[in-house]
Amino acid sequence: MNDSERHKAITDLLQETPFASVRDLQERLAVSPATIRRDIDKLHELGKARKVYGGISASDGGSAGRLSARPYDENRDIAVEAKHAIAEKAAGLVRDGDSIIVHAGSTCFQLGIQLAQRSVRIYTNSMPLAAYLGEHAICELILAGGVLYREPGIIHDASAGAPGYFASRFFLGTQGVSSDGLLESHPLLTRAIGELSACADEIVLLADSRKFTIKPRNVVLPLSRIGTVVTDDGLSDAAAKMLEDAGVEILVAGTGGSK
Repeated sequence: MNDSERHKAITDLLQETPFASVRDLQERLAVSPATIRRDIDKLHELGKARKVYGGISASDGGSAGRLSARPYDENRDIAVEAKHAIAEKAAGLVRDGDSIIVHAGSTCFQLGIQLAQRSVRIYTNSMPLAAYLGEHAICELILAGGVLYREPGIIHDASAGAPGYFASRFFLGTQGVSSDGLLESHPLLTRAIGELSACADEIVLLADSRKFTIKPRNVVLPLSRIGTVVTDDGLSDAAAKMLEDAGVEILVAGTGGSK
């Protein structure tokens, strides 16, 4: 397989999945990691895909109805008002003395800021949140162990499985939501969420209303596993009915927008 054939194979794959790791491509194309990295650099240079930490992502969002996972630094600047409102609403679910898990992601980061001066125990795998809380917080902070993955900004030990920590609530974000459940395109996030979901009494999803129109391919958790969704007032009637039919409680954070 020559360079052009490999490049086509990679771009074709990114029509099906918005992210592919170096290892995924190495196994699929039967070439060395060095060759895959050169292919990634070339496709990035040509604007046909985007080089990200650990692999490559679709530059145009992949196939219809799907969007690639944005790097944390990009995602934190999107729907900022809604994320702040959602985090403030979610903080009201936490009582002093609670032990909680706060997952990676920009909305969860805002929740961590809300709780920084509270008397709570926070377990997190988020590198940006851990850095912030380590410098600015009085809450008790417990960090995930393992390797730092700068994109998507989490600390994870692939060999350890679920951590030995139990919480009243697991707060997480998601790339997308459908009737099938919570959706992600990044394989590491998919694995981490699955492990942490076994460590809490209730799972609370923090998702701005955009997320109900984004459809990545991987189902991380079914809606039946979610106790509460905290979202903004842009939530559509169809999305609200979908959640209600699944037995999910909806908390709406007002942002001044219309439904």
